Amino acid sequence: MNPITNILKDFPLIILDGALATELERLGCDINDSLWSAKILAQNPEIIEKVHYDYFASGADCAITSSYQATIEGYIEKGFTEFEAISLIKKSVTIAKKARDDFWKNPLHRINRPTPLVAGSVGPYGAYLADGSEYRGDYKISEEDLIEFHRPRVKILVSAGVDILACETIPSLIESKAIIKLLKEFPNVYCWMSFSAKNDLQISDGTLISDCAKYLDAFTQVAAIGINCSAPAHIQSLIEEIKKNSKKPIVVYPNSGEEYDACSKTWHGNSSSKIYSRSTKSWFDKGAQLIGGCCRTTPEDIKSIATWARK
Repeated sequence: MNPITNILKDFPLIILDGALATELERLGCDINDSLWSAKILAQNPEIIEKVHYDYFASGADCAITSSYQATIEGYIEKGFTEFEAISLIKKSVTIAKKARDDFWKNPLHRINRPTPLVAGSVGPYGAYLADGSEYRGDYKISEEDLIEFHRPRVKILVSAGVDILACETIPSLIESKAIIKLLKEFPNVYCWMSFSAKNDLQISDGTLISDCAKYLDAFTQVAAIGINCSAPAHIQSLIEEIKKNSKKPIVVYPNSGEEYDACSKTWHGNSSSKIYSRSTKSWFDKGAQLIGGCCRTTPEDIKSIATWARK
């Protein structure tokens, strides 16, 4: 059964978690590495579990695994064996499930909310390149090569028992088409497809979000369509464009509003959970049914969503 539809028939909103990597960084982890948060899977998995738990405690109905930048190729380039790489990707699911199950043991945590999901993060090819190209979509690789790249991680995440795949920060329609073709090999698996966007109308490679929504609307395995890790200022318009071109639930989890410099790997600007709360309510009013946060958002931001959503 489609896990998104299953929850939305009883609840109006699915609250996603917030940033993982930048939250790990805030807690003292050094993620300035091509593996990014996937590095912490090998070094300090307990702190990843803590972040997942903190988001559930803040109101999240879904944990997105720490596998965004975890690929077999990436780990091997850092000196890990293929067996170790596979084990670490599996661990990203085990950790998230344990945090979910530990949280859900307490009956008081189950009031007025669904059983939380664990979504297996499938980052784009550009995340593996670690050069910021997930915000450009300009890497030169064929659709078939993209299928081959994504297949091992998808297979590992599915075998580890994720509830759904979070295909996120996808910068091009070509890459999303490759993932959809790959999912035919896993007919009982659902995903949400979430793009990175450059403005009110276009995803990172310049394709109109309306064209993406129109294309993806035909595929049963796509449980939701949306935007993540993009500026909050663009979200309302993008929701409207998706809504006009698809009947599927809309998922949005933008960054905090701060700007990322891919060269220096630093963030600039300011954010506020009060501002984020007002924004998320307006996105819900416009039609988004899965809402959370991406880079630089915190458990406080997710709590601010739960505050208005669970009154």
